[in-house]
Amino acid sequence: MPLAETEWDLVTLWAREYLLDTTDPHSRLVMCGFPAEFVAALRLTAVASENARALVAASRKDIDRQLRLVEVLVAEDRLAVLPETVKAEEFRSRLREDRRAHLSRDNFQTRVLKNGAEVFIDRRRLRETLRRFVDDPEKSVLLVDGEPGSGRSYTYSLIRHIGQHHGFRPARVTLCRASTAEQVVRRLADFVADPRAGAAPLNPTELNDLLPSIDDAVHWVVGRATAMDERLWLVLDECDRLDPGSDVWDFIGQLALAIYEHTAVRGPEAPRLVLLGYGSEMRQLPYDLRGSLLRDTAEVAGPDDLRAFFDGYFHESPPSFLDPGRPEEDTLAALVDAAVEEVLRAVGTPDGGEGYMRRLCSATEGAVRVYRTL
Repeated sequence: MPLAETEWDLVTLWAREYLLDTTDPHSRLVMCGFPAEFVAALRLTAVASENARALVAASRKDIDRQLRLVEVLVAEDRLAVLPETVKAEEFRSRLREDRRAHLSRDNFQTRVLKNGAEVFIDRRRLRETLRRFVDDPEKSVLLVDGEPGSGRSYTYSLIRHIGQHHGFRPARVTLCRASTAEQVVRRLADFVADPRAGAAPLNPTELNDLLPSIDDAVHWVVGRATAMDERLWLVLDECDRLDPGSDVWDFIGQLALAIYEHTAVRGPEAPRLVLLGYGSEMRQLPYDLRGSLLRDTAEVAGPDDLRAFFDGYFHESPPSFLDPGRPEEDTLAALVDAAVEEVLRAVGTPDGGEGYMRRLCSATEGAVRVYRTL
């Protein structure tokens, strides 16, 4: 199980006290077994607390780095003689198990997210599109279209899950008809600001000279995102709600182009852009981006999708009263039938409204909770 934020705070404290209380932090970390290239990339100063935060932030980018950091701490003699070593060893055990699960599971195909509290039904094409998007450094923009209520915003749940396993963090801004470019810039500025420095020191012009001022703000945001210790995916949700005359359309085009340009220079350090609810009939993105785009179309999940979800999940996690090595197919089939029937009864028929996929997911999550008690 991954460590919680409060637990990472404790790891940061240990790193400050037992690894970085030194005048030569680079040499100290190399002596502890951290790779020289990893240490060289850290922004270390003369302040141990800042160095500890930098070390932990860089280590949290993937599970191997997380485990290496905690293993180094467990091996530190000054910590080993204290009662806190029990907690450090617990963290090490949990991260080892998390790494084992990470290596044995295809996280793009996960059905139940957030420790069993959230489900993700079907979207096979999206799962493979996201895999391509993560793996291909030349792709910088993902567009997701679909009818209202088809689960376009729902895509964000899977993106968050994949980000936990592939070293990036999504930052979402939800748009509406009244959204302006300045509002969106300010929301994104909050995400890329240094939390230790408070609000981001962004003071854009009044946008009188529209395109140049948007361009300056965009490059400021993308530059800050590129310089962050963690990789960032910028997610603009409900693009289809924008007013046709909104200046956000210009902003989106400039943002996509700036990310494309930063990717050419900075590679995977540059942020990615995800546009949810962005249809092919909407404002065309700059022509230069044509080779950097990936698209997906969301579709409402039907009974067959729901059946495939429960069948896969029940086989992955058979109930405790069955032999996990040889699950009884007839029993599992009956459970699948019952779950599908109850969920569809609770949800009713698709009505074209915005809430259908949300209702379907909520009902499915309820069925999963009941199943986990069997």
